[in-house]
Amino acid sequence: MPASGRGDVALSMRAVRKSFGPVVALDDVTIEVRAGEVHALVGENGAGKSTLVKILAGVHTPDSGELALAGHPFRPRGPLDALERGVAMIYQELNLAPHLSIEENVLLGREPARCGWLDKRERRARVTRALAVLEHADLDPGERVASLSPGARQLVEIARALVGEPAVLVLDEPTSSLAGDDVERLFRVIGALRERGVAIVYISHFLDELTRIADRYTVLRDGRSVASGAMAGTTVATIVAAMAGRALAEHYPRVPHVPGEVVLELQGLSGRALPYDVDLVLRRGELFGIAGLVGAGRTELLRALFGLDPIRSGRVLLAGVTAEPGSPAARLRQGIGLLSEDRKGEGLAVARSVGFNLTLSRLEPFGRVFSDRRARDECTQGFVDRLGIRCRDPRQRIAELSGGNQQKVALARLLHHDVDVLLLDEPTRGIDVASKVEIYRTLGELAARGKAAILVSSYLPELIGICDTIAVARRGRLGAARPARDWTETALLAEATGAEVVA
Repeated sequence: MPASGRGDVALSMRAVRKSFGPVVALDDVTIEVRAGEVHALVGENGAGKSTLVKILAGVHTPDSGELALAGHPFRPRGPLDALERGVAMIYQELNLAPHLSIEENVLLGREPARCGWLDKRERRARVTRALAVLEHADLDPGERVASLSPGARQLVEIARALVGEPAVLVLDEPTSSLAGDDVERLFRVIGALRERGVAIVYISHFLDELTRIADRYTVLRDGRSVASGAMAGTTVATIVAAMAGRALAEHYPRVPHVPGEVVLELQGLSGRALPYDVDLVLRRGELFGIAGLVGAGRTELLRALFGLDPIRSGRVLLAGVTAEPGSPAARLRQGIGLLSEDRKGEGLAVARSVGFNLTLSRLEPFGRVFSDRRARDECTQGFVDRLGIRCRDPRQRIAELSGGNQQKVALARLLHHDVDVLLLDEPTRGIDVASKVEIYRTLGELAARGKAAILVSSYLPELIGICDTIAVARRGRLGAARPARDWTETALLAEATGAEVVA
């Protein structure tokens, strides 16, 4: 790719249009990104962000419009062609080979060779340098990706993009699986790339991140670019209004609810490795938040409780009665449901339809022998309308939906199953601000009906804003629960890291 000087236009996409059959995904979209700038691309789920960057990455071909890199026409023949010309893409849904090592994933398709033989020493050196840039030299390049946490896998995906030294880097929700320390490391890396003149397109629903790191922004709504400008002096409220076409009255709506009797109690619960000796009391009508860093044991706690991972010791009591360790199917029958943080790997059947995924765990209402497809479609459509899921109809494949809309389907399945206890692992990951508000309101309404939820989130304002009670996980243990009003972001981070808060 021709070089761009800092401040020059590195990437331009003008009047881009793309349709999938009768559905117009993009209509006359224009965006311009300069070398050495972080350009925020924002919009609600289904606004066209992913389609636009997939055109840039060579996955899709535009129906019309002009693309240019450093002033030269750009029409990639495919993802490899785009990569070779300097465009690197980190997708929201990770694209890693879990059976291969970190090293093999980072250099897959770009392995260094000498005289026709793989240069293993050079391969290890390149990967080690990329991990060092991310301040994660502690990761073993030889470790299999399948054994890594979602947060660590996200870092591997970022390392794969950096190893090629791209001129244009696209980051789609890069912090959605990262905890505080790794987010800060990533921001430092982005700052260094900016200084080197790399043009960065940054997609995120965490608008506080964008106001901190982005230089300029472009807003998409319903497949069209509706606003753009300098981030300096622009308020979050202005961006949200452009995204939604309206102003949001509040970001953390509170539906009145009062916690009642104990519905779930954990006594000294320990998993295979994590968590360790966890005590927890959850009441009906309570939203219980769990904060902590990646690797602190939060996900492991939910998985063990739901029956995905074995319980080594301890007791689980439901309404005061001991619940024997069981399978996920048994837990669902007992009224406990899980929303996994890994929606692509274990949360959804992406090759099947919206209706199939939404109703799969509870088919009884549609017939015991033959399923009444019309009834399933009507039930699905009710949840589509309730949660604002953007899809053509209940029979559209999940794989064709944006990540945020996929997440809403996964949550809707728990609502359809009508569980009493919801285990929510990063429930708003990849969801836009307006949709988050609807999710928060839905959780409040569930609490008002006597449902209870344990909510794991790396986004601390979310925990403080919607939860009744918060506890912090650290090194596999769960600290004492306290009312959410007694916590601050600083206090939660201090508890998660073991640091002392200096007054």
